Amino acid sequence: MDFRWNDWNEEHIANHGVLVAEAESVARGGKPQYRGDGKYLVVGRGQGERWLQVIYVLDEDGTVFVIHARALTYREKRRWRRRQK
Repeated sequence: MDFRWNDWNEEHIANHGVLVAEAESVARGGKPQYRGDGKYLVVGRGQGERWLQVIYVLDEDGTVFVIHARALTYREKRRWRRRQK
């Protein structure tokens, strides 16, 4: 997976406390769910075993452009774990 980063998406995920390497790791390791409008959602563990969600779109050349990444709330983590069982 190749990623495309610019100032906007790097700053956006940094505002949520997520590192570029962490977002890439979750996107690579998770199972993407199509959410419509060309957007994909991946949930996985980032640094320190914290759960993250990463939303991205695919550019025409197949490059991944992350548009959002943040830690899951406690309630979201519980819901996610229950779905995985």
